Amino acid sequence: MIRRDVTGSADRRVVAVAVAAVTAAVVTGLPGTAQAALKAGHAPQAPAGLTVGDQARPLSVEGAPLFGWTPRDRDPGEVQSAYEITVRGPSGKAVWDSGRVRSGSQEYVRYAGPSLAPETSYTWTVRTWDGSGKRSPWARPAAFDTGLADRDWQATWIRRTTAEADDYTLARKDFTVGASKVVRARVHIAAGQQYELHLNGEAVDRGPAFEYADDGFYKTVDVTSKVKAGRPATIGALYHWYGSGQGRPKGEPGLLVRLVIDHADGTRQVVVTDGTWKVTRAPWKKAPKRNGDAGDYVEDIDGTAAPLGWDEPGHDASAWQDPQIVGVHPASGFQHLHGQETALSYRTVRPVKVTRLGSGALVADFGKVIPAVPVVRFRNGVAGRHVDLHASYVLNDDGTVSRSKDDNQDTDLSYGYTQRDGDQTFRPLTYVGFRYLEIAPDSGAGADDVSAVLQHNEVTRNSRLRTSNAGVDAAYDLMARSALYGSQSQFLDTPTREKGQFLGDSADTSLAMMGAYGERRLTRQAIREFIASQARYWPDGRLNAVYPNGDGKRDIPDYTEMFPGWIWDYYEQSGDSSTLAEAYPAMSAVAGYVRRYIAEGTGLVTNLEGGSGQYRYGIIDWPATMRYGHDMDTAARTVINVLGVDVLNATARAAEALGRTGDAEALRKDAGTLTGNINARLRRPDGVYVDGLTSDGAQSAHASQIANAYALAYGVAPAGGRDEVESYIAGLGMQMGPMTAHRLLEALGGRPADVVTRLTDAEGPGWGNILARGGTFTWESWDAPETGQSFSHPWGATSLVEVQRTLLGVSVTAPASAAVRIRPPLTGLDRASGTVPLQRGDVGVTWKRDGHGFSLDTDVPVNVRAEIHVPALSAGDVRVSGPGGARFTGMEDGYAVFEAGSGHLTFRSEHR
Repeated sequence: MIRRDVTGSADRRVVAVAVAAVTAAVVTGLPGTAQAALKAGHAPQAPAGLTVGDQARPLSVEGAPLFGWTPRDRDPGEVQSAYEITVRGPSGKAVWDSGRVRSGSQEYVRYAGPSLAPETSYTWTVRTWDGSGKRSPWARPAAFDTGLADRDWQATWIRRTTAEADDYTLARKDFTVGASKVVRARVHIAAGQQYELHLNGEAVDRGPAFEYADDGFYKTVDVTSKVKAGRPATIGALYHWYGSGQGRPKGEPGLLVRLVIDHADGTRQVVVTDGTWKVTRAPWKKAPKRNGDAGDYVEDIDGTAAPLGWDEPGHDASAWQDPQIVGVHPASGFQHLHGQETALSYRTVRPVKVTRLGSGALVADFGKVIPAVPVVRFRNGVAGRHVDLHASYVLNDDGTVSRSKDDNQDTDLSYGYTQRDGDQTFRPLTYVGFRYLEIAPDSGAGADDVSAVLQHNEVTRNSRLRTSNAGVDAAYDLMARSALYGSQSQFLDTPTREKGQFLGDSADTSLAMMGAYGERRLTRQAIREFIASQARYWPDGRLNAVYPNGDGKRDIPDYTEMFPGWIWDYYEQSGDSSTLAEAYPAMSAVAGYVRRYIAEGTGLVTNLEGGSGQYRYGIIDWPATMRYGHDMDTAARTVINVLGVDVLNATARAAEALGRTGDAEALRKDAGTLTGNINARLRRPDGVYVDGLTSDGAQSAHASQIANAYALAYGVAPAGGRDEVESYIAGLGMQMGPMTAHRLLEALGGRPADVVTRLTDAEGPGWGNILARGGTFTWESWDAPETGQSFSHPWGATSLVEVQRTLLGVSVTAPASAAVRIRPPLTGLDRASGTVPLQRGDVGVTWKRDGHGFSLDTDVPVNVRAEIHVPALSAGDVRVSGPGGARFTGMEDGYAVFEAGSGHLTFRSEHR
């Protein structure tokens, strides 16, 4: 991944080149220097892309805002040498000016002014200086709103009095908007556990709140355009509480709303949930659970019971109940709320094909597995007519959808709807993963009446990749889509069965999302949630295997071990030192947990306590068939020990970045000692790693691919023995599951042709085989059709990062992508073109190998340094063109290496 380099041997040779050759190969003038900038003579352009906490217009900023922006400059090779930030309050008066700060930082720059008022809109802007001291214009101002502390709500938690296990409740209140012009209006909403916010007959927001009631989320919604001065208005909500499940603590039902309207005359109108609201049962029928994991219920909606116009002014709610008053927030179990940084994106999709079966049933094919709710319009409904609907992953031979549990993750994907007279639309509340939808005969629906609302975590950027190998492209697209669809309000293991945020799955999908979409907010939220799991459940340093969750305290040892490395990967990608500092105590606790299980006699991590059943002492890989014979009877497991080394190294890097040099030195020393013990005790005479030591100290007779791939990927294998281990794992094909296969591709990073083979093999296990068998989402296991495992598991998406790194050739080499390496492969592909969304901007690369040599085009953002490797036999083989040029630094493993700054460059090599 990002934190380690396995593409070249440790004994790389740097070849000195004569001055004449260097001069011939290089455009003179080091980019980024004052001399180059002065020669160009342009001042920077105004910064763009202003964000607070990675959001363009956040509405609930808590604590000190963290500012970010993108410097812009027409000159090549430019850097930011200083910045100045100004923040203004609602009156336009400056509340803070940073003054000129000499720094290249452009991300997560902390506000350092006086305390900001809660529930208030502020504007801010920034200007920058380039490497020669020239100043940019001020950026176009951006805005942010501060959030609410618990004491600021002054609103009451309400609910409907009911004992229903699957509680759908409507709540509403009428009011009149003040006479003065509305200049700002916000709704703050929290619920247990899902909500849909309505205002004046329109659904204006929806979302889940799958958190612990004592540490939950609230959402802020801008409704300025939805309320009109002097007009009657209705605010309402549908909330849904359905107990505990994977990824969902039980909590308790409840609704909390605060609407704030600011008027032009300076007055503020506040409407909150209290005893004056009215509640009633929503028109969902009692239904069975879909499965025993996520604990979702089948949705069967009674259109005849829907209170039409319930969310509009003037609706007769005289038959509705008064709400049960839980108390003014904080109350009962609802103790703390914090603003949700993440958001969901929704879009309507249409089937790619709709078939009318001989029975009259309608079958819609959406072309791919999607996380969505099905939507069906009935234009001429008949009161009392009940319609059965079934979603599925698979079609039967007769064209009907499969209702087999093996095909659908042991999940009942049925729906029901009872029509009323006239035109109406069926739309359930809770998404599932599916591809096909069957609507029973005689429903009245036609092909044009079927759609779905697809949802996923909101992203604003995207990557791109196209190569000379269509199989590589298809695998990359499969992985990118799977990562996105598996990212909801949490990172999911699957959008159908569990819907849980597992730690190992989250680390995997987070890396894919950062690589493919430049994602930050969901990763940061997940990191904080797993930190909270340690505080809630694990004083010994472990972390929960799933969090938040409905079944409380449980762990998987190697999932805990994955946490520090995930944090470091996030930091390298983002440069977010605030989150690194927040996570460091948890990382240190994990290091302490690992250290306590290092046995005195062997110096190896032995029987690392945790897990149960097949997860006891470590999951290794999953499902069990994906272990490919790994020896689970070992006490000192190679995989667990290698991950232990990464725990210590990642925590050491964090300590060093945070200025904790003493911690860093101790951690590095322990990592070195553990590495030495692994290499001394867990290798065969031929240098291949066995699966571990048994309880009596004997070596396992089995040498799994995963044990050896991990030793390579995590830098444990000594430089002199890497070639033998690489050859060994390459010869095994694919004997690691989708959960861990990215480590295999990482270990094979120095063998690009093998990486291509693993990605595209249509016969053996892997992504090519998923595609060949019609898969449209990465699977839980390569043998999912045979074993009934999930057809929608995003943990198989992580390898897209290795595609970017090994086959496109782009790697981050410094936090916040302040430095990158561009290194096209020497074998495996003839061409590749793509962009990678990094913290400081998109890096673009296009390279091609043909009979006339090698060409490489690079685009590097402002304030980023690039080390560019061009296949060549000597510096004299390479021609460089483009403003600013590049500086030759030496020869390395068949590449001429150059250093360059921002801008577009073209390299042409006669190397074939």
